[in-house]
Amino acid sequence: MTKGIDKYSIDSTDYTIGQDNVQKWGFDVHNSVFTISAGLILLFLIAILVTDASTAKVALDGVKNAIIDKFDVLFVLSGNLFVIFCLALIVSPFGKIRLGGDEAKAEHSYLSWLAMLFAAGMGIGLMFWSVAEPAAYYTDWFGTPLNVAANTPEAAKMALGATMYHWGLHPWAIYAVVALSLAFFTYNKGLPLSIRSIFYPILGDRTWGWPGHIIDILAVLATLFGLATSLGFGAQQAAAGIGHVFGIDAGVGLQLIVIVGVTILTTISVIRGIDGGVKLISNINMVVAFILLMFIIVVCFNVVSVSIPETIVSYVKNIIPLSNPFGREDEAWMHGWTVFYWAWWMSWSPFVGMFIARVSRGRTVREFVTAVLLLPTIITSVWMGAFGGVGIEQLTDKVGMLGQNGFSDVTMAMFQMFDALPMSQIISCIAILLILVFFVSSSDSGSLVIDSITAGGKIDSPVPQRIFWAVVQGAVAMALLWVGGSDAIGALQAAAVSTALPFVFVLLIMCVSLILGMRTEPRK
Repeated sequence: MTKGIDKYSIDSTDYTIGQDNVQKWGFDVHNSVFTISAGLILLFLIAILVTDASTAKVALDGVKNAIIDKFDVLFVLSGNLFVIFCLALIVSPFGKIRLGGDEAKAEHSYLSWLAMLFAAGMGIGLMFWSVAEPAAYYTDWFGTPLNVAANTPEAAKMALGATMYHWGLHPWAIYAVVALSLAFFTYNKGLPLSIRSIFYPILGDRTWGWPGHIIDILAVLATLFGLATSLGFGAQQAAAGIGHVFGIDAGVGLQLIVIVGVTILTTISVIRGIDGGVKLISNINMVVAFILLMFIIVVCFNVVSVSIPETIVSYVKNIIPLSNPFGREDEAWMHGWTVFYWAWWMSWSPFVGMFIARVSRGRTVREFVTAVLLLPTIITSVWMGAFGGVGIEQLTDKVGMLGQNGFSDVTMAMFQMFDALPMSQIISCIAILLILVFFVSSSDSGSLVIDSITAGGKIDSPVPQRIFWAVVQGAVAMALLWVGGSDAIGALQAAAVSTALPFVFVLLIMCVSLILGMRTEPRK
C-alpha cells in the first residue's frame, strides 16, 4: 500500500490507497464509486431498451446544441488557455520536475510510449476522419472554415489546415493537463491514481469523501460512454469497409459481430496487462499505420509532397484566426465543428489523460509536455496531409468513386479514396485491420482506466475486474446498435458532449491545483 503524501506542505493526509475498498467475488473495488457507477450504467442500459432512440437523440441534441451555442466562447478560449498553459510549463522551472521523483526511471521506451499515447488518444479518430473531414470542408458539406469559397484551391488549403487545427495542439493540450496533473499527484505525492486526487490542494481531506466520489463517478461515466460511442461509430466504419471489400451486408448484424470480436480481443489484452496487452497492440498499431502511410506517400507522391507542407503551413497560418471566437462570419461552422470537437475532447480527457499518466512515470514535466503536445501534432500533420490531400485531389479531378460521387458518406470516404489507387483491395483490408486494432487498443486502455478509478486508485487490480469492464464497454455499444443504431449512438454522443460543460470548469481548476502542487516540490 502507498501511504498518503507526508511531504505535502499545503496539507497532509493519512489516506491510504484502497482503504475504502471491498474485496468480494474476486473484485477489489471502491464501494461507493463502483456500486453507483455500475448501477447508473445498468439503469442506462434499461432505459435505452425501453426508450425510442430517435426521440432521445432529438432531446439530447437539443441540450447539446444549446450548450454549444451559449458557451462557444468559453470552450474556444479555454482551449486556447490550455495550449498556452502547457507551452508555459515547458519553459518554466517546473519543467525540471521528474514524475516519480529524481530517481524515477522511465518504464517504457520512447517509441512504445509514443505508440500508446497515440493509440489511446486519437488513433481510431484519424482513421475515421482523415479523408472525410478535409473533404467535408472542401465541399461545404456543413459550412467552410472562415467562410472560404468551396471547391477552390484556397478551400483545399484551408480544409487541410482547419482539420489539423482540430487534431493538433488544442486537443493534446487538453489531454496533457489531465495527464500531467494525475501523474504528478500520483507519482510525486503518493495519492491514488484517480481524478479526485488532482483536487486535493483545494478540497483537502474532503477529496476522500462525497465530493471526490462524485468526481470519480462522473469520470467513469464519461469514459465508458465516450468509448462505447466510439466503438459504435467505429464498428459502423469497419463494417462499411468489410461490406465494400467483400460485398457483405454492412448492417447491424455485421456491426455486432465486429464489436463482439473487438470485445473478445480486448478481454484477452486486459488480462495480459499493459506490457503484454495494450503496449504490444499499440506497437502493432504504429507498424501497420506506418505501412499504410508509406504506401499512400509512395503511390501518391506528387500529391502528398505538396499536401503535407500545405497542411503544416495552413495550420500555422490559420491557427490564430480559427482560435478567435469573436465576430466570426462562419459561426455555424465553428459551432458544428470546433466547439463540438473541443467539447468532445474535454469529455474524453479523463480517459485519455489517466491512461497517459499511467504509462508516463519517470519523465520530466518538460519531456512529458513536449512529447504529449508536439510529437502527436507532428505525426498527425503528416497523416492528415497525406490522406486528406489525396482525398481532395480526387474530388477536384473527379477521380474514382469519391471524386465521381462527391463526399456523402463519412464511413465510406476512406475506402472510396482507396478505390482509385493501385492494390485497392489490399490496402482496404490493411485499413480494416488497423481500424479493428485501434479499437482494441482504445477499449483496452479505457478498461484499465475505469478499472483504476473504480478500484480506489489502485494500479494493479484483479483479473475478473478487468474482464468485467471490458465486457461492459462492449455490451453498451452492442445495446446501442441493436436498439437504435446511429440514433442511439448519436444520442449517447450528444449526452457525452453535454458533460463537457462542467468539465471545462474542472479543467480550469485543475490547472490551478497543479501549480499549487508543483510549487511544493523542492527547487533545484
